[in-house]
Amino acid sequence: MTPETPQLTAAGIDPFDESVYRAVLTRRTAAPAELTADLDCSAERVARALDRLRDHGLVGQLAGSRRRYAAIEPGAAVEALVRARSNELERVRSAADELSRLFAAARTGATYEDEVEITTGSEALGRWFVRLQQEAHEDVMTLDRPPYALTTSNPVEATALGRGVRYRAVYAPEALEWPGVLDDIRELVRHGEQARVLPGLGIKLAIADRKLALMPLSLDLNDVRAAVIRPSTLLDALTGYWEMCWQQALPLNAPAEDPLGEEDRLVLTLLVSGLKDEAIARQLGWSVRTMRRRISRLHDLLGAANRFQAGVIAARRGWL
Repeated sequence: MTPETPQLTAAGIDPFDESVYRAVLTRRTAAPAELTADLDCSAERVARALDRLRDHGLVGQLAGSRRRYAAIEPGAAVEALVRARSNELERVRSAADELSRLFAAARTGATYEDEVEITTGSEALGRWFVRLQQEAHEDVMTLDRPPYALTTSNPVEATALGRGVRYRAVYAPEALEWPGVLDDIRELVRHGEQARVLPGLGIKLAIADRKLALMPLSLDLNDVRAAVIRPSTLLDALTGYWEMCWQQALPLNAPAEDPLGEEDRLVLTLLVSGLKDEAIARQLGWSVRTMRRRISRLHDLLGAANRFQAGVIAARRGWL
């Protein structure tokens, strides 16, 4: 294949990933092994690139036992990619004043403890997370993804929900694969949590009453550090980022008029969130064969040929 000049780098796409995307476009659908000759590399490297392209919304993984991908129409896919990158840059711009204040404080020797406090260690992080929830009066907003420094359960939340605090949580698909987490989420949803799932979620964050935030500075469990952020433009920027994630995420709790059963709707949500068949079956305690039979029934109900069509149709009907 003749090398092409990378054109999507500015949108955050690796040049090799772009070459994989171009190869899929020429075929419309392809398995990783089918692209190795064109790209002169291993199927494993192509598969990793296809997974990244899926996270960026440029390709979709087709249903079935074979790992096969279809190209998303470039006009809409690239436009969405550019829009997402523009949003990220806008968030950086919105934090510029805060960063300038940090710079000025460092030059003058002034302290910045009133707005940002750094805490270290798993126990300190856990204590702050409990305190943040206990001090919340109106709402707690979170972005949740592995790894977890402490337990995955959150008994404080059920108590706070009972006293009227609203919880809205956005989960990464990887969290739903973590042992016990999906069951915990479903129980919290029954108590009133509003839960959504968003592929590609890269940070963890908790915000209480839009007045206090807790954000781990690393996902490395050997280097547990977190920022406690009080009212500031930095907190405003993080709140805006959470709002954007919430708008883009898929609900995990069904609307009252949802014609699907709870399990069917959960399967559909997990499918379009990007979880693999084996991971979904494991979480629900089903065999892969049983789960694929349920998926086939959902496709028939929706008139869809694959999981991506199913997601679009279900969203249009208000089921997602």
